[in-house]
Amino acid sequence: MARYARGDSAYGISDRSGFRYRLRDMRREWNGLLVGPDEFEPKHPQLEPKHVKADPQALYNPRPDTPESLGVYVGVPTVEAPRLDRPRAVGQVGQVVVNT
Repeated sequence: MARYARGDSAYGISDRSGFRYRLRDMRREWNGLLVGPDEFEPKHPQLEPKHVKADPQALYNPRPDTPESLGVYVGVPTVEAPRLDRPRAVGQVGQVVVNT
């Protein structure tokens, strides 16, 4: 069995900043770094999110969608020709019905 020296006045070097701290005051972080007490950061809760159950995929006794008509008004403006000897362009106005 290995034995280590007590070293009450031993110093250690911080893995984050390189500053010198008393070894007994240093703390080990969740990522394995040995840092001083003023540099210690606890693990953030979002790094390990809670397990969430999957949503159910099938519906009990499903019904098909009923077809509903969707009316869309489409209008094309008339445009006058730049020259007077040509006839005017004529646009038409209609209605488009989309069944979903």
